[in-house]
Amino acid sequence: MNLDDLDRLREIDREDMLSKIDGLPDQLQAAWALGQRLPLPEVEKVRHVVIAGMGGSAIGGDLLRAYATPLISVPIVVWRDYDLPAFASGPETLVIASSHSGNTEETLSAFKRGREKDVQLMAITTGGKLASQAEKHGVPLWHFDHGGPPRAAVGYSFGLLLAVLARLHLISDPADEVFSAVEAMRRQQGMLGAEVPVTENTAKRIAGQLIGRWPTIIGPGVLAPVARRWRTQLSELAKAAAHFEELPEADHNLVAGVFQPESFLPSTMVIFIRGSHVHPRNLLRIQATCDVLMLEGLGTMIVEAKGETRLAQQWTSLHLGDYSAFYLAMAYGVDPTPVSVIEGLKGVLAQGD
Repeated sequence: MNLDDLDRLREIDREDMLSKIDGLPDQLQAAWALGQRLPLPEVEKVRHVVIAGMGGSAIGGDLLRAYATPLISVPIVVWRDYDLPAFASGPETLVIASSHSGNTEETLSAFKRGREKDVQLMAITTGGKLASQAEKHGVPLWHFDHGGPPRAAVGYSFGLLLAVLARLHLISDPADEVFSAVEAMRRQQGMLGAEVPVTENTAKRIAGQLIGRWPTIIGPGVLAPVARRWRTQLSELAKAAAHFEELPEADHNLVAGVFQPESFLPSTMVIFIRGSHVHPRNLLRIQATCDVLMLEGLGTMIVEAKGETRLAQQWTSLHLGDYSAFYLAMAYGVDPTPVSVIEGLKGVLAQGD
């Protein structure tokens, strides 16, 4: 497909996912501002932070953990499961239940277990059962409005969590970094929008490289959850199989698996996400690993994160991935919004209740 054919893009993108991707810088800014206004509960000393969520809600926790870990003196755990880990007990554990719809069964289970284990609880949601349960039991509720799918609300799922940590003084005020990230995203956006032709559009060219290939996205440090985000967006938007890895871990296993099956390897494309705030040893690893894979016949590509700060580089590279996944969906001729397989699976599980 001609990715510069705007009429065809609008025809395929029936629910206008593109406008949601275009609006991500504004969403991140709005989420941060909202997080400064919402009522903050009285929280006692915190020794653990657990973010309970799934899918598009959990990725905000991943991004937060990667950004905040070098800045915070307590561990952050992203919990993608039912119930809670055994250590999450008592008032020194802060559990933030994050569910876009408010009806995610795993998150509701974690919320319930948190009440049973007397942790400090918060809820972040647009409504649903989670909002009802929070209101019923007097649990602090941060409500936000968003009409799209959870994966299109990543600005909220991250920005509100970041505001919680900052206002509880668990990290220093990151307001300047947030504004820097938003501005860096807007500057980059001028080169990624649908009206920018393929010859000048990095995201469209990346999509072209991924047609008919199995992508593996690799990122280190603050960019590791961005690699996960690329994978999930490629799957949910383009309905394409993909994989993600982290460095330096990938150098202790992935690089050994580049020999079999021989017929499959030329159909892979490995994308490394790199930024100036990455640990120097991981910068070296990116180039060395890319060279190893390239010499074995795998397709490789290095993407440079834009912006001056760690947060800016995290979010510009995330935004690039969202655009790339969208254009790959257009190239495959699939509507990027519906996720019928996921909805069908939820229906099957609901029958087993």
